[in-house]
Amino acid sequence: IRADFPILQTTVHGRPLIYLDSAATSQKPQAVIDALDGYYGQYAANVHRGIYEIGEKATARYEEARAKVARFINAPDAHEVVFTRNATEAINLVAYSWGRRNIGRGDAIVLTEMEHHANLVPWQLLAQEKDGDLEFIPITDDGVLRQDVFDVLLRLKPKLVAFTHVSNTLGVINPAAELCAAARKVGALTVVDAAQSAGHMPVDVQAMGCDFLALSGHKMCGPTGVGILYGRAALLDEMPPYRGGGSMISSVDYFESKWAPSPAKFEAGTPNIADAIGLGVAMDYLDGLGREAIAQHDEKLAATAFARIKAEVPGIRILGPAHHRSGVLSFVVPGAHAHDVVTLADREGIALRGGHHCNQPLMRKLGVTSTSRASFYLYNTEDEITALILALQKIQKFFAG
Repeated sequence: IRADFPILQTTVHGRPLIYLDSAATSQKPQAVIDALDGYYGQYAANVHRGIYEIGEKATARYEEARAKVARFINAPDAHEVVFTRNATEAINLVAYSWGRRNIGRGDAIVLTEMEHHANLVPWQLLAQEKDGDLEFIPITDDGVLRQDVFDVLLRLKPKLVAFTHVSNTLGVINPAAELCAAARKVGALTVVDAAQSAGHMPVDVQAMGCDFLALSGHKMCGPTGVGILYGRAALLDEMPPYRGGGSMISSVDYFESKWAPSPAKFEAGTPNIADAIGLGVAMDYLDGLGREAIAQHDEKLAATAFARIKAEVPGIRILGPAHHRSGVLSFVVPGAHAHDVVTLADREGIALRGGHHCNQPLMRKLGVTSTSRASFYLYNTEDEITALILALQKIQKFFAG
């Protein structure tokens, strides 16, 4: 598998690259790189209206990618798949288009204390504009959602429940199907942020029972600049457009316009054609490996790293639960800022992440300002965990000295 990723053959500071930052963005296999080159080198043309050979080929490949996404997440229909720039834009689309029409004064929006800013700030803006109320499902000391408090919040009859499938800081895997089922019983719609789960484990929107789901291509071996909003057809059909322009209309007059059906009405202007095609190829690649196998690999590496760091680098604080976690591992080295830890790890050829990970409220909840984060994916190995531990031992001695 590692041979499929050209960047993993490179060196950093004279050492082989050990890439442990896939939660920020994953690396790309050669098949995805070739797909981008193929579009730009062989059939670069705009889609949907070019009735010449390469234009029709571009349109076919673009819509084939949409169909691949539908199969990948088990959406009932490809028309329920909207291409966006990323998961952030997908969530903002729901907040703007569905939220501004359906949220009113005093309506409750339930989130969790572990949300990425992309699944927090859009709802803050909506609540401020519409005088809605934000409520939060708290977490336990080891980062697990308080189901008992969620049950109490549901008595408020919220209009919307939005939550992350996998925390980008805690690594915890939330019980998405159970949360969606509980929300549905009180009439609440659900938005699932699958940025950290799609591509790392099976994601099935029908089994999950969600109303909306957002994902980013670049975190699952695809290109940057392309994401997905899945929405139930009945909801998308009722929602007004997010942006206006070409391609999203059925007819235009000087004083009014009529919209094309979904998903076209949410994809104004020239879309990100090449990267959508590349995302489809990335999904083919992941399905070729098997997402259940990828999930087992990620969880095994995370569990191994958790246990070995605890045993071999005592004193380091690891956030999140010890078990049933994704390949995300955030930690704090006492006496060291996360950015210093990341800088020193880089000297060893190891790419980590340092900072608040777009989780500032969660950081305050946990009593820290920042963490260092290692995130594992299908191309990482146990030998790389050993290298990480050796680097952390050196870093710990440096700051203790």
